[in-house]
Amino acid sequence: MPVAWDEFRLVRAVAERGALAPAAAHLGINPSTAFRRLAAVEEELGARLFERHRSGYVPTPAGEAMAAAAARMEEEVARFDREVAGRALTPSGLLRVTAAATLVTDLLMPMLGRFRARYPKVQLELVVSEEALNLSRRDADVALRATRDPPPNLVGRRLATIAWAVYGPVRGEIDGAAWVSPSEAVAGGLFSRFVAERAGPERMALRINTVQGLCEAISEGIGIGPLPCYRGDRIAALRRLSGPEPDLAGSLWLLTHPDLRQAARVRAFMDHVAAEVGPLRAALEGRHEETHEETREE
Repeated sequence: MPVAWDEFRLVRAVAERGALAPAAAHLGINPSTAFRRLAAVEEELGARLFERHRSGYVPTPAGEAMAAAAARMEEEVARFDREVAGRALTPSGLLRVTAAATLVTDLLMPMLGRFRARYPKVQLELVVSEEALNLSRRDADVALRATRDPPPNLVGRRLATIAWAVYGPVRGEIDGAAWVSPSEAVAGGLFSRFVAERAGPERMALRINTVQGLCEAISEGIGIGPLPCYRGDRIAALRRLSGPEPDLAGSLWLLTHPDLRQAARVRAFMDHVAAEVGPLRAALEGRHEETHEETREE
């Protein structure tokens, strides 16, 4: 009998992760179930798919061939899904959106509320991730990303520049102050290099492997540091210590896969977010710090 599609997915998951437990977690099954299914597939095929070592599972030539076939099959299924999604005439169905945590809390969530009120037949699935998801595999349908270099295989719109400046607490000494900074893991080390050029190792108080938490660290007086202006300008406990820093400026992109751009729900969402970002562009670009007084957060 032909091997079922789910078993191809299992073999690929084990090959990519090198062990049963993480493969099972990825597929949403128990490790014991994965073990039984893999043994059954090998018995059915009459071939060993993996060599079992203490360090993990290593695919045999047969296992490599099956994992490669699974990758091709998954791409065909994803392409079919995109083609079907692109033929929808009215905004409805499931829409997967991905964005980093800071963009979700500071920008996106109010937009999602208004989008749902306008398009109640669209069900939203929000994937909060600092990593770029694979839109070709439909890990998400639309991505809101702060990046200088959007992936070349995606299409979309550049919505605004995201300006960054150095901020510190309203009260407290600034001269010789310690610094907080995103770590080298963020934005290819862009922010950590910026801070390193202005402060020696002895003045580094805190590094964070995400942008999330920077604002709170500066507000608590741990140190001064870079923040996106749209966030820092809203916090009454903070003050700008510099103008927008050109070296830190990025772009806000709204991206999707080319096969999905004509899907009604994707097109409606992208139009909606672009319209919502319009009035926020000056704040995102750090151009009207003084107009935030009536909306600043305590």
